[in-house]
Amino acid sequence: MRRRDDDTAPEAIIRRAGALDVGPVAEVWLRSYDAALPTVRRAHSDDEVHDHFRAVVIPERETWVAVPFSPESEHAREAAIAVHREVLAGSKAKVPAELADVLPELMWLSQMGLVLYWVFDCSPDRSRSRRLAERGARLTTRGVSLARFRVLRPLVHEVHELFTGFLPGMAQTVASRK
Repeated sequence: MRRRDDDTAPEAIIRRAGALDVGPVAEVWLRSYDAALPTVRRAHSDDEVHDHFRAVVIPERETWVAVPFSPESEHAREAAIAVHREVLAGSKAKVPAELADVLPELMWLSQMGLVLYWVFDCSPDRSRSRRLAERGARLTTRGVSLARFRVLRPLVHEVHELFTGFLPGMAQTVASRK
């Protein structure tokens, strides 16, 4: 993993885009265009843009993507999760020892979900993303507070296992800590 010159934070892991990235890359371009030029009508439909990305952009141009869930991005992911761990440690929340690793990971996953939502949010001034962030923060605060109750801990573990089971790279990260 590469680090920035000042060695203070890990760089994002990036890789060359491939055939499986056509849809998401085209969608980012479409949403970016719509956000940057909301009054300009595109000359091509969404389907035509996807076709162009499939036939030209991805195979013939240098297109790169960030990969937050891959095993190669573990160091960057761990650095981001560490920030959430520090926030919890500095808060008044009483986090049970058995959830000390689980809650920061769930908080990071929530952050990644918000970022993904923001990328595709077409509402004026990303107002829906702002509302999601506000409501998500309140829900996260309540969830962390309620996690101290033993009866809810199995639910927290089940949610964590759901994500680690379906996100490549997360399972390896969890296993490497044990």
